[in-house]
Amino acid sequence: MGYANSDRGAPAPMAVKILIAGGFGVGKTTLVGAVSEVPPLRTEEYLTHASVGVDDLEGVSGKATTTVALDFGRITINKRLVLYLFGTPGQERFWFMWNDLVNGALGAVVLVDTRRLEVSFASIDFFESRGIPFVVGVNCFHGVRDRTQEEVRKALDLDPQVPLVLCDARDRAAGRDVLLALVDHLMAARSGSAPRPAV
Repeated sequence: MGYANSDRGAPAPMAVKILIAGGFGVGKTTLVGAVSEVPPLRTEEYLTHASVGVDDLEGVSGKATTTVALDFGRITINKRLVLYLFGTPGQERFWFMWNDLVNGALGAVVLVDTRRLEVSFASIDFFESRGIPFVVGVNCFHGVRDRTQEEVRKALDLDPQVPLVLCDARDRAAGRDVLLALVDHLMAARSGSAPRPAV
């Protein structure tokens, strides 16, 4: 927004709403925080004994907090384009909120954890069933790449046109690359041109 004064009279930038989705504990809050140019809005609460038997902590036993509503961040691409990022809650009991968060979204990033691919099936089904373009970001925790891209694609039964990008959700540049892959995917879909080969 710092350019508003220097470009008085210039048209307002186009705002694009992007969802950052995926299962519980895959790194959504981390990704939004890593790439946002403003301090992200977070709605995290501590996990308590009340969630025992409700939230599945298998594979994320060290996780102490959880998003209960959404994460929000912003990225100014240039003077004409601003991305607004909405991170979705991952636990099944909060999935009803996705129906509201998806309103107005042009696309989504579905983050997956190769150690727990099954927690991302519902996210992929959600966007496929609504015809919302998405890319898959494979969050390589601590740099570990224990499956090939082909193995991940097969396990998730991804359409060949859906881009798949390896990333580290903690790294700003890696997060940017995932978002750029989504922007490319959206532009290709709008122009009707063949998308770039998925990587």
